[in-house]
Amino acid sequence: MTVRLDRHARHVMLREIGGSGQKRLDAACVALVGLGGLGSPAALYLAAAGVGHLILIDDDQVELSNLQRQILYVSADVGRTKAQVARDRLAALDPDLKVVSQCERVTGDNAKRLLEGADVVLDGSDSFATRIAVNAACHELGLALVSGAVGRWEGEVAVFRPGGILPDGGQSPCYQCLHASHPEDQEDCATVGIVGALPGLIGATMALEAVKLITSAGEPLLGRVWRLDGLTMRSVRLMLPHNPACPQCGKSDLMQVKPLAPAR
Repeated sequence: MTVRLDRHARHVMLREIGGSGQKRLDAACVALVGLGGLGSPAALYLAAAGVGHLILIDDDQVELSNLQRQILYVSADVGRTKAQVARDRLAALDPDLKVVSQCERVTGDNAKRLLEGADVVLDGSDSFATRIAVNAACHELGLALVSGAVGRWEGEVAVFRPGGILPDGGQSPCYQCLHASHPEDQEDCATVGIVGALPGLIGATMALEAVKLITSAGEPLLGRVWRLDGLTMRSVRLMLPHNPACPQCGKSDLMQVKPLAPAR
């Protein structure tokens, strides 16, 4: 216990986290969908924060072009599976961390199985089909979802929670409230480019939101999206309305939400 206290002393000193919050982090399980530019920094910060259990989900292999922004990997990792490399690297950061790696692509058929057991899900995937599947599973399982996205010089983070109530008393939206259909001309980093440091900012913010959710610190971005323009460093926080016509949550009643990990 002394080693753990020494490792996380800076958290314990924070009034908003303290010893009880650190115990909640230790008891929590966070699933990360996508271990690329966003998942890399998010996984590192969650492991360093003392989250006791991480589920790492990605079916891709490390490519040389990834190294410009995906900071979990080094040149010797090219050709290896991201989930396995990430598992080894995070275990080296904290040997007490429980890490499960799943070398699978999330689909509508397997999303619930892959995410079951998590308390919070971070989605940094690069496919709208994957994001819709993750959102549906989180809605069914009652899991908080932290969603991040980047492109060129811009990035955003939003938090969704099934059955969540917004400050104005309204129902929290889900991811599909904003994206009822898949865009036909989806852009990706390979076609439009991405500045390397931007995913670090957005991925770290995703990890911060997960820590806030688990420890009940501050105000998570529930029902809000935070958008950053990296060229000007201007940012904005916008409310996200619930869509009554949403195919995922529009007609559903407020459901039982899975409680976050208790302190122990």
